[in-house]
Amino acid sequence: MDRRLKRIAIYGGTFDPVHLGHLETAKHVAELFDIDELLFVPAQHAPHKLEQKVTAPLHRYAMLALATQDSARLKVSTFELEEPDRRYTVDTLAFFQAQFGTSARLFFLMGSDSWLEITSWREWEQLMSMASHIVVTRPGYPIELGHIKPSVAERIVDLQGASRSEALQTIDSSAAKLIFLTDIVRIDVSATEIRQFARADRKDDLLKVVPPPVADYILKYTLYKNFE
Repeated sequence: MDRRLKRIAIYGGTFDPVHLGHLETAKHVAELFDIDELLFVPAQHAPHKLEQKVTAPLHRYAMLALATQDSARLKVSTFELEEPDRRYTVDTLAFFQAQFGTSARLFFLMGSDSWLEITSWREWEQLMSMASHIVVTRPGYPIELGHIKPSVAERIVDLQGASRSEALQTIDSSAAKLIFLTDIVRIDVSATEIRQFARADRKDDLLKVVPPPVADYILKYTLYKNFE
């Protein structure tokens, strides 16, 4: 029903740093859902992680730009970085809703760890009604439904194990703002482990978990040396 609409996916997070888990998730989801443009939206500071140290926005943006430079489909938005008070996903989605209007179908991408915390997000029910959502399972984070209301649960479409053609047939058959579950990505990367590699200047290990330009950037600017 929406084949004439551009499909835009929003992928939020601190991306500190962006790693192969993020990139594989973005690429596989873009392929499975036939996404035209996937926007990484790095946060100034996640509201639920205010007590945690975060690398400067400029560095996180630069690493995302390096990681996505060879993909026409993957892009980086500075929307949340431009103002310190832009912290909430509901406001970010409202911005992109207004920007694209009825010319695009919006999807919001999250991991199953975020899904488990969704009811603690600001205006979460409104957020769930503003776009279609794609929940990507992660090892160790099984999909749970007990924390959400039946009115939200009834919009869930389980695409775990579905082929691309099956997924597209399901998506094309409805323009409703649904919640899609997918297990298409199985890679799991730990940001904590990446920082440990960076502190020890272990480039060979860094290259296993981040793209080469990102590894070079981390080492060049000695990022994460003071992280615990």
